Amino acid sequence: MDLIAYTEYLKSVLPVTTEEAFFEYLLTVDASEVSVSSAPEGSVVFPRVPLLQVKGPLLVVQLIETTLLCLVNYASLVATNASRFRLAAGPNKKLIELGLRRAQGPDGGLSASKYSYLGGFDFTSNVLAGKLFGIPVRGTIAHSFVSSFTSLGEIRPRTLIPLGRKDPVDFPSLAETWLSQVCQLLQVPLDQVHRGELAAFVSYAITFPQNFQGLVDTYCVMR
Repeated sequence: MDLIAYTEYLKSVLPVTTEEAFFEYLLTVDASEVSVSSAPEGSVVFPRVPLLQVKGPLLVVQLIETTLLCLVNYASLVATNASRFRLAAGPNKKLIELGLRRAQGPDGGLSASKYSYLGGFDFTSNVLAGKLFGIPVRGTIAHSFVSSFTSLGEIRPRTLIPLGRKDPVDFPSLAETWLSQVCQLLQVPLDQVHRGELAAFVSYAITFPQNFQGLVDTYCVMR
């Protein structure tokens, strides 16, 4: 960091009445007298219980205030939101965090994966977060994969050996057999089903028969 360049910039934007001694002080400021104490990361903190306690010279503490608030507020926001999902889902449902593409930059995505796990999620799709923080990694189909299919005829291979059976099953045909019953259950006309989406699901299930995770909102959840 070029402190002189930053100081010159501050001179250009602060009122001309700012004393030169202030800028000279900024060139020497350090945080050696600052101490920070906090609740352990991942712990539950109740209202009116301080997350952080910062002690030190007022001016120095004020300079780092925004950074500390940004770090703590984002972390507590994501962890609290994740805990609400956990409370709503109950203790037995498995929750996967899939927010990397929508996060506030790569670092924000990495942080969100971490704090979602702290808040009660079970898995993350963020492989780097899994490696750095030991979070179990899970994933699902990409929207681009779903939209790359148009019909069941594109599926190769077509067979799958279900658990407990020895003979392979023509899986696309099996999906067609069940399709009318599913449409009846969801009250969706059979001709409104997106065949490409169904083909993507079937293809993925054949490839990963024990780890299927459907992504149902590429087109329409009910159809």
